[in-house]
Amino acid sequence: MCKDRNETQRENIFHTRCMAMGKICSLIIDGGRCTNVELVVDKQVLICFSIGKYDDEILFDVVPIEASHLLLQRPWQYDRDVVHNGVTNKFSFVHKGQKVTLTPLSPSEICEDQIKMRVKREQEKKKREKKN
Repeated sequence: MCKDRNETQRENIFHTRCMAMGKICSLIIDGGRCTNVELVVDKQVLICFSIGKYDDEILFDVVPIEASHLLLQRPWQYDRDVVHNGVTNKFSFVHKGQKVTLTPLSPSEICEDQIKMRVKREQEKKKREKKN
């Protein structure tokens, strides 16, 4: 293996930020399995989102998740003919005639986002407890 090779993405799943419904959200791309056998999905929602100049709308399953706000999985990759570069952890595809390359956040940016989401969840939990 080359010594000068950047390995910051070697063990990281793809994290980035997107805009959805006017809010900045955390987004993960997981190219692994496409079926979750643990949860029954009884709600779906069509969400419009954008990452830089890439904008799309996808029918998402609604499930409780703490890792991110939106999770793109194997069906999205298949439907968009997405190519994943395992070394750089970038995803590339053509959308509306334009080549799109999605670049992951750095590990420190991911950590910052996770902390912000945890604090927000704790604040929302306290608000719910006060109401009850």
